[in-house]
Amino acid sequence: MSDPTFADLLAARADDDNTALIFEDRSWTWRETVAEARQRVALVRPHRPTDPTAPWHIGVFLENTAEHVFWWLAATLDGAAFVGLNPTRRGPDLQRDIDYTDCRVVVVDAARRPLLPDTGLPLVEVDAEGYADRLASLGSVSSPAPTPDTVLSLIFTSGTTSAPKAVICTQGRMGRTALQQVARRELTAADRFYLVMPLFHSNGVMAGLAPAVATGASVVVRRKFSASNWLRDVRKHGVTFFNYVGKPLNYILTTPAQADDADNTLRIAFGNEASDRDIARFGERFGCRVIDSFGSSEGEIQIMRTPDTPPGSIGKPAQPNVAVMDEETLQECPRAVFDEQGRLVNGDEAIGEIVNPDGVALFEGYWKNPEAEAARTRHGWTWSGDLAYRDEAGFFYFAGRTGDWLRVDGENLAAAPIERLLLRHPNLTGVAVVATPDPAVGDQVLAVVEVDGDFDPEAFGSFLRAQPDLGTKWSPAYVKVVDALPRTPSNKVIKRQVDTELTGRVWRRDGDTYRPLG
Repeated sequence: MSDPTFADLLAARADDDNTALIFEDRSWTWRETVAEARQRVALVRPHRPTDPTAPWHIGVFLENTAEHVFWWLAATLDGAAFVGLNPTRRGPDLQRDIDYTDCRVVVVDAARRPLLPDTGLPLVEVDAEGYADRLASLGSVSSPAPTPDTVLSLIFTSGTTSAPKAVICTQGRMGRTALQQVARRELTAADRFYLVMPLFHSNGVMAGLAPAVATGASVVVRRKFSASNWLRDVRKHGVTFFNYVGKPLNYILTTPAQADDADNTLRIAFGNEASDRDIARFGERFGCRVIDSFGSSEGEIQIMRTPDTPPGSIGKPAQPNVAVMDEETLQECPRAVFDEQGRLVNGDEAIGEIVNPDGVALFEGYWKNPEAEAARTRHGWTWSGDLAYRDEAGFFYFAGRTGDWLRVDGENLAAAPIERLLLRHPNLTGVAVVATPDPAVGDQVLAVVEVDGDFDPEAFGSFLRAQPDLGTKWSPAYVKVVDALPRTPSNKVIKRQVDTELTGRVWRRDGDTYRPLG
């Protein structure tokens, strides 16, 4: 038997009277939630193309609300493709995303309506007068049962280094992902999910909403993430599962610690890109298990931490043949060699791209972007665009994106290991390492940082000298202190904006310390 579609998993909830959704001062059972989704199917049915081969894509431009969940599930039941529109994209860029993904209608709320360009498409305004009455007056309509190959969503990549691509995710893949999450995390209908990640992002749906649908668990949706209210919400709602990307753990850890912080119901925090320091501190302080993994929106590569994962490593691949490859030779890169201080000494040859030789069968493609598909599936393999190196035991260490290389004094350096080291500093809450031109030749290291408090150049120099694994070329030639690094809504740093669009005070290395520039 084939895997169930996501629509199959949702349809199984149609007569379920357990609580499905909690938002602000309201809650809905699964029976009510499925009924709400079916009403919205009827509302947009006039916009569905009569040609069954034509794209039926619904653009959704909503805050994280109950409406956002209802529209996700409406698209699921109707065999439509849900296109989550990113609010950080504005004007022509946002219009490009809508046109590029062939949206037939756009669903928008009052908060996002001023950001929406004149698309020329029909709009469903969920805050408009009469919206609730229209929904209540609609009867149910039938929809053809989606197949596993039916496109369920177009998920935009983060766009941290280039314009975002739209990753295709089918009904079959989402159904399979939901069941895998349930099995790996031992999730049940008794769990309660806390969903603050944006629902246009793959983490919000695949880690938060999808496994709840599969189990019949409850989802607590919050309009916006709040570190100061996080623990209160966990306790109020009996939250057992919290998903994140990037800095939420760090933000929560900056709130004042209390003796009873571990007195809560949280069982699992699941996400990616948290620092080793934050993972350890969060688990200890709140008495939960933190599962931080590495995965691609495209779905062909996943790397998981295990209990024996060494510091700095992202773990080992879930797929058996994932490797670090040199594209020039099409051979696996040599394993990393470390000196007695733990410094990587063969970065030039050990760092390569994370590749899954068996990944083409798992990759479902990009919407209308054959060039990007061809680049990702070079030589019949899937190339992630992510750099890494691998130790003798098989553990992977993230080294940045394929553009995250610096050439310092004739040596190739990857940005991510330097960023990981700098984040050990107790007052640095965010770091982006980029290249700045060397006056003679090549690059110098520029660290653009967020600081908790004031930047102390003497203490920073002392910190660097105390790091036994600091590479001989790693010390930043310049440190730029900024109020905030540019980030996507999923908290990934937008590297292309770091050095070109940020202003801040700059210090230059002078021996063992740093001096301010004029």
